[in-house]
Amino acid sequence: MSGNPFLSGIVEGFYGKQWSWADRRGCAEFLACHGLDSYLYCPKGDPFLRKQWTQNWPDAELGELKILADTCAGHGLNFGVGLSPYALYENYSAPARRQLKRRLGQIDEIGGVLLAILFDDMPGELTGLAQRQAQIVNDVMHWTTAGRVLVCPTYYSLDTRLEQFFGARPQNYWEQLGQLLPEQVDILWTGNEVCSESIRCADIESIAELLRRRPLLWDNYPVNDGEEGSNFLHLRPLSLRDAGLSSCCSGHLCNPMNQAWLSRAGLLGLARLYAAHSGGISDIFGTELAAQLQADTVRFQDRGLRSFDAGELLQLKRSYAQFQHPAAREVLAWLEGEYRFDPACLTG
Repeated sequence: MSGNPFLSGIVEGFYGKQWSWADRRGCAEFLACHGLDSYLYCPKGDPFLRKQWTQNWPDAELGELKILADTCAGHGLNFGVGLSPYALYENYSAPARRQLKRRLGQIDEIGGVLLAILFDDMPGELTGLAQRQAQIVNDVMHWTTAGRVLVCPTYYSLDTRLEQFFGARPQNYWEQLGQLLPEQVDILWTGNEVCSESIRCADIESIAELLRRRPLLWDNYPVNDGEEGSNFLHLRPLSLRDAGLSSCCSGHLCNPMNQAWLSRAGLLGLARLYAAHSGGISDIFGTELAAQLQADTVRFQDRGLRSFDAGELLQLKRSYAQFQHPAAREVLAWLEGEYRFDPACLTG
């Protein structure tokens, strides 16, 4: 089993409307203030990390990434980038290897201590899938200057929906991946489901044995992307996670919502789990706005936007228009439909 230090924080890995750079820097400060230690940048909306992964970021974007990495370092956070080399394993030729090595060189310029290679949300019904992916990761280990490498498998959960979308999982995929990947490589895992309602150590034991290491949790809470997910705001702090997960996992990163400020309510549960943080949402939003959000949590998290009639929608807009706070502006934008999911983003 790997002796890597335990990581706790966020994986910015959602589809849909993206955070601003100011949002990202603010979240880094929030993580540090609440005793969390890691920020993995891999939004699905960054085309230079996915379908256009062979292309460099424009100078302006690269500059912002360097500022974010410096901000995280200044707060004592582990910062890293997650690259999704789309379908690279289908034809890992000599030219493709050169493209990957060159691209890693630009990512290394940013200065992050983490690097993730993400094979999620790609076709997986291929002969020798684990061997192909392991070959890529082993090359990455030789080329990158990052101190810690993470990998997201194509099948990152027991959830059968992954096979519906990406094809049948090859036989012994997890066993082969665990055998072929270097021991120090972390393997990301979302739990028994893509969006797991609960995560217990007992849920982790069987996959840890197959992978020959403690998995690193990619916890899809409070994330709310997708056609159905964008109908909700997840404002309750993360819960139903074992207090002992740090003994059976190598880290725990939460995937936040498209709403950067409102995500902090859910992330409080992560801080309570690993940093014994005792603060509440009033510390984040102020007493009055926190009380309003708590009063509307059932509406926002359980009923959802599509359940509101015209009168209720108008009343909610009036309530949040009273607050001069970025979280209230996110609520208003959500009520106006600005976060409605666009399926076109899945093709980017």
